[in-house]
Amino acid sequence: MSSVQGRLARLAIVGFVAFGVSCGFAHAEAIKIGVVKVAANGPNFIAQEKGYFAAEGLEAEIVAFDSAEPIAVAVVSGAVDFGATGPGGALYNLAGQNAIRVISGLARESPGFPVFVFVVSNQAYQAGFKTFKDMAGHSGSVTQFGAPSHYAYAMLEAKYHIDPASVRMVPLQSLPNQVTGVTGGQVDSGVILATVTTPAINRSDVKLLGYVGDEIPIQTGVVFTAAKTANDRRPTVEKFLRAFRKAARDYHDAFIGPDEKRLDGPTAPEILAMIGKYVGQSPQQLKAGISYIDADATLDVQDILRQIAWFKAQGMIKTDVTGDQVIDKRYVIAKPDR
Repeated sequence: MSSVQGRLARLAIVGFVAFGVSCGFAHAEAIKIGVVKVAANGPNFIAQEKGYFAAEGLEAEIVAFDSAEPIAVAVVSGAVDFGATGPGGALYNLAGQNAIRVISGLARESPGFPVFVFVVSNQAYQAGFKTFKDMAGHSGSVTQFGAPSHYAYAMLEAKYHIDPASVRMVPLQSLPNQVTGVTGGQVDSGVILATVTTPAINRSDVKLLGYVGDEIPIQTGVVFTAAKTANDRRPTVEKFLRAFRKAARDYHDAFIGPDEKRLDGPTAPEILAMIGKYVGQSPQQLKAGISYIDADATLDVQDILRQIAWFKAQGMIKTDVTGDQVIDKRYVIAKPDR
């Protein structure tokens, strides 16, 4: 073969490879992430917008749900690959069946950072429901029994020595339904995600009694995947987590200062705009609902264990569910004890 022929052959091979790539022979790995559209899911939105998932070879699609419980079911069914939302009875039961594993922390309640707000209807407020201590004899709304908001109610009841039997819990199936229920007076109160509730608060459609994070510490958000994914697709999980944690640091640095208190930094406007694109709210609206996420997206393991114990005590999960079934120590970064 002459040198000219050899050069032409090499060019043909290069052209074939380039053609193959352009025709899809080299594909990014497609993943779906189930979320509730709230500011607390900022790291997923940031990772998508900044191309962190793409840089890891992942073609990510963010799939929105109206509440936490269906996301756990979707992860097990394979409808989505990863879930990012609050832990609850459905997630813990599925983990107890070795179907789901928690792989990272997300948001948690911390003073000055509203994840969940506690609101009451205008009618109930006028009738005297003006503090947490006034819960007895009233109704409270959650998305589903066993949802993260249900656990939050229980911790508030314990703090203020209120008999849980004196508060009638009403499952309204979705976050928008909760807001509508409190606004219309069908229920007296609601523990609802701040991002969803802020517009109603600003319109004076409901009364804000306080922020759960100012009252009690709770791990209100986790990232999880199917146990089969955690075991059989470890490189995919690690790619996802690298992108997710890089975005979590961006989120943290935009809104949280060196002392872990709220402090909007120079990148806050950019990050608010990214989150707003997915949540459907203006940056000004979102500013009031920024949740706490530490720079490493750690998990408050001790609170997860408390949650498991509470759900067992309520008969909402099986008594043999253990923390080791829920928390995948291969992936989770535990919150340091202080």
